[in-house]
Amino acid sequence: MRNDLTIYDEVADRWWSDDIRWVRTLKNLVPGRLSWFDRHMDWQDKEVLDLGCAGGFMAEAMAVRGARVTGIDPAAVAIEAARGHARSTGLHIDYDVGVGEALPYKNAGFDTVVCVDVLEHVADLHKVLAEVTRVLRPGGLFLFDTINRNPLARLATITIAEDVLRLLPRGTHDPAKFIKPHELYRAMEGVGLVPGPVTGLGPRGINRRFDLTFGPLPLTADLYMGIARKPLTI
Repeated sequence: MRNDLTIYDEVADRWWSDDIRWVRTLKNLVPGRLSWFDRHMDWQDKEVLDLGCAGGFMAEAMAVRGARVTGIDPAAVAIEAARGHARSTGLHIDYDVGVGEALPYKNAGFDTVVCVDVLEHVADLHKVLAEVTRVLRPGGLFLFDTINRNPLARLATITIAEDVLRLLPRGTHDPAKFIKPHELYRAMEGVGLVPGPVTGLGPRGINRRFDLTFGPLPLTADLYMGIARKPLTI
């Protein structure tokens, strides 16, 4: 089975335990993403939607930076884990169960929508991007990362990360759902978003647990992250 999203609920009770290597990999990606997103975003007092938040790694990091965060994910058990951890740390984060194709939020309710490790899993990319645009305020930012579709990305993500190193469970990704940058730009433009800068994302080192650490890279052939903006008028 490819694009297996049940894995997030299956390990929800240990999401914050640090005893599952592939979950630690997801956690280790957060600082690398934020090292680049922070250059484009002042989080303080912003209304931010974490679309596809799973157990809350990204949501909590943004809340610590002063954002007012709402997280949404279809994995209901993972959402409960996210709620419980936020309570234990004293962070106020609103969490909902739902999908990106039908966001349960009002028009223009968020300054920023963050969507990481998600677009390559969704059922309908166009609907998700249309919903992102709808809930963004004019001038708001869409911050994302996803996986390029080419032989190198398939080798790195499926063969090496899933099958050999087991950095992710086998079946996490379906390479047919990977997205070439020009396809994503065209889709964003089709719903009224204006694409901005983009950069690669990948391994930058190894920590004391011999886990990979991540950060921005110049090449976008595998993972890439970027921003887009909703115009003040559409």
